[in-house]
Amino acid sequence: MTAHGASREALAAARERLDALTDSTSVDAARLSDELAAVTALLHREVSLRRVLTDPAQPGEAKADLVRRVLGTQVGGTTLDLVSGLVRSRWSLSRDLVDALEVLADTADLTAAQRSGVLDDVEDELFRFGRIVSSSTGLRSALTDRKATTAAKTELLHRLLGGRAKTTTERLVTRLVTAPRGRSLEAGLESLSKLAAERRNRLVAVVTSAVPLSDVQKQRLGAALAKLYGHPMHLNIDVDPEVLGGIRVQVGDEVINGSIADRIEDAGRRLAS
Repeated sequence: MTAHGASREALAAARERLDALTDSTSVDAARLSDELAAVTALLHREVSLRRVLTDPAQPGEAKADLVRRVLGTQVGGTTLDLVSGLVRSRWSLSRDLVDALEVLADTADLTAAQRSGVLDDVEDELFRFGRIVSSSTGLRSALTDRKATTAAKTELLHRLLGGRAKTTTERLVTRLVTAPRGRSLEAGLESLSKLAAERRNRLVAVVTSAVPLSDVQKQRLGAALAKLYGHPMHLNIDVDPEVLGGIRVQVGDEVINGSIADRIEDAGRRLAS
């Protein structure tokens, strides 16, 4: 989600509230994710309701009361508290509220993965699935076909990921595919990968090399990049024999070509020695 002004501040506050709530092991993070996703779908569909809930002329408490009346007992108290807090905040655009709810739903799922100790696996699986989609025109067409039913897409993803990927990965990808909300599949997967990395307070480096890297090379490169960016780094490794210079590293919008990467590897070796 790219938020600006009031929406950025509202989202930051909501994520802090979510973290505070999910710090308690009594909160079922996966259930919370499902309920937040359901509210996301509701407000995406009901434009007039969304506009009322983001109308700056309406008192925050009045909007929170409306949320309680609309959602009633359909969601748990934790979800109700989060959504009520969201509508009390100011939003630059009404759709920003829906985007924020989706971010919170995905974050809750990633929190569940973190609790289970599988967040690293989920990060890797999201990256690999993105690579599979980009290399298979047929699969991408099947997953983005507007004529295909939600049930058909869900079943296809279950055949692809069920038993082969973590439950959180399948949940996140299924939600993205069945409710893209105008995003491309590639953009959605990239956003999920970044969100997973943020959950671990790390940056993501997409490393494309001409040949597979050894574990030692990965460790050295990761350490060197962490030193360069001043931040822990998660490496997503992709092999492409046609990469010029032997290696390509992308961190966000910044691309490091082979010659610079060689110097980074040299720095990594010095750090390891």
